[in-house]
Amino acid sequence: MPSTEQRISELRKEVRLHDHRYYVLADPLISDTQYDHLMFELKQLEDLHPHLVTADSPTQRIGDQPVPYLNQIEHRLPMLSIENCFSLEELRSFGQKIETEFGGPQEWIVELKIDGVAVSLIYENGVLIRGLTRGNGKVGDDVTHNLRTIADLPLKLIGDHLPQILEVRGEVYMTNSDLVRLNQIQVSKLADQYKNTRNVAAGAIR
Repeated sequence: MPSTEQRISELRKEVRLHDHRYYVLADPLISDTQYDHLMFELKQLEDLHPHLVTADSPTQRIGDQPVPYLNQIEHRLPMLSIENCFSLEELRSFGQKIETEFGGPQEWIVELKIDGVAVSLIYENGVLIRGLTRGNGKVGDDVTHNLRTIADLPLKLIGDHLPQILEVRGEVYMTNSDLVRLNQIQVSKLADQYKNTRNVAAGAIR
C-alpha cells in the first residue's frame, strides 16, 4: 500500500493530466464526477496532512489557467468556485455549519447548476466595458469582444439611477440540444464531434 505522501503525489499527477486534457486539449478522458472524486480525495488527504500541501498542488488553484493569447486582467475581487458535495450527510453538515454561524434555522433556495464558463461583467455607468473569464480566480481572460455577441447580454443597462460601477457574475453555457445540432453539422462536414457543452462554450468565448 502506498504511503500518504505517495498517494498525494499520484493524485496530483492524475489531476494535472485531466486538467490538461480538459482545459487545454478539450478532450477529457473521464467524467466530471470521476474528476470531482479525485479532487475530493486529494483535498481530504491534504486537509488531514497540511504539512504535505504544496503551492503547486491542484487544490491551490481556483479555476482554469488564463489563455496565453488573450489579454489577462486582474479581477477587482477574486472569483471563487463552488465546493462539491457527494452525500446527504455532507449536505446536512454544511447546513448545520451555516445555521450555527448565523444563529438559527435558515431558509434555503436550491437550483440546478449550469455547467458552463463563469464570467464577470463590468458595467460603468450602465455600459458594458469588460467581460472576463474566471481564469485562475485572481486573473482572467478578457473576452469582452466575444461576450458582446451574446444576444441576451445587455450592452447597456436600463434605468435612471445606475451605479457608477456594477459587477455581474454569471455563466456562459450551451444547451444539450444545441450541441446535438452542432455535432450534426460537424458530421456533415466529416469533422470531429464536440465532446460536451462546457468545452464548446469555453472555446467559443475565447
